[in-house]
Amino acid sequence: MNKLLFGLLLGLACQVSASTHWRAEPIVSGLTIPWGLSAIDANRVLVSEKSGDIGILDLSSASYTRIAKVPNAIEYGQGGLLDIAASPFNPQKIYVSYSKSSGKAIETTLAAATYDNNQLSQWQELLVTRSGSDTGRHFGSRITFDSKYLYLSIGDRGKRENGQNLTTHAGSILRVDTNGLPPADNPFVDNENVLDEIWSYGHRNPQGLYFDNQTQQLWSVEHGPRGGDEINLIVKGGNYGWPITSHGKEYWGPIDVGESEEKEGIVSPKKVYIPSIAPSSLILYRGQEHPELSGKLLAGALKLTHINILTIEDNQVVGEERILEMLGERIRDIEALPDGKILFSTDSGKIYQLLKGN
Repeated sequence: MNKLLFGLLLGLACQVSASTHWRAEPIVSGLTIPWGLSAIDANRVLVSEKSGDIGILDLSSASYTRIAKVPNAIEYGQGGLLDIAASPFNPQKIYVSYSKSSGKAIETTLAAATYDNNQLSQWQELLVTRSGSDTGRHFGSRITFDSKYLYLSIGDRGKRENGQNLTTHAGSILRVDTNGLPPADNPFVDNENVLDEIWSYGHRNPQGLYFDNQTQQLWSVEHGPRGGDEINLIVKGGNYGWPITSHGKEYWGPIDVGESEEKEGIVSPKKVYIPSIAPSSLILYRGQEHPELSGKLLAGALKLTHINILTIEDNQVVGEERILEMLGERIRDIEALPDGKILFSTDSGKIYQLLKGN
């Protein structure tokens, strides 16, 4: 066999092995759209269900127990109880985001509660955002933390103009302290025409948000219109373009959205998906359980039902792999546990563990 033919066959074998390298092992089922996962420790995971319930997944017994119903959370269109995050600063505190009725509008809200012995108490609404609309679309709403502060993504709420309107929280990523207040070094605190909590803007519907402590970088993934989903590296005060720039098309025809794909003064995406994968969540993996994933981004895909694995070099996306496509599940959230294991939830109400093997 000549070297060229051998190389081609070896390349094909590598592609096949890559596509069959992973499998999903179901842990529990019967949940109502488990929107968010957050590990308390290696054996217990908090789960937010879109219907408003919070539960505990016990991995040692593969059992799930609902422990609370979030006050004021209403299920409305794409809204409901959305993300959940255990505080990295206080082991007895959790944060949730949800849609809440406020007059004629539905507002995305950040709240906190005390967690103790599988019970939640002392609920407190920290920030009822000024992002309301009468639509049930584009709540965004992932939570992540750096070493001191909390970040919360908010979609444009179905109103395109919100992406560039800094008097609303819609279409923005927010940065607040653990009490929901804007830090003094936020980019727009000295501008009376901009809401103090805004960290970046020009977003359509960022449903994945992850702060990587190793590089001190904030990554997001957001829904484009028809095509044009984006992976973005978020910088302080950055304008990410929506709806001025986009790589997507109008839903009603083959017409470009916005003025152009790129524009001076607007931060360009690190990756664009055409066609859309409908991204739902994002992590940057740093665990020891799966060394081949170390330093890679993992994004859940709803429409194209897979986990998207992205290789990053010098802050650029240089490789992509799609796994679990044959599972046929809308991947809603991905969570890396303290011991490096990876769990993910699906809109069908299941939680799986990602494992190696055919």
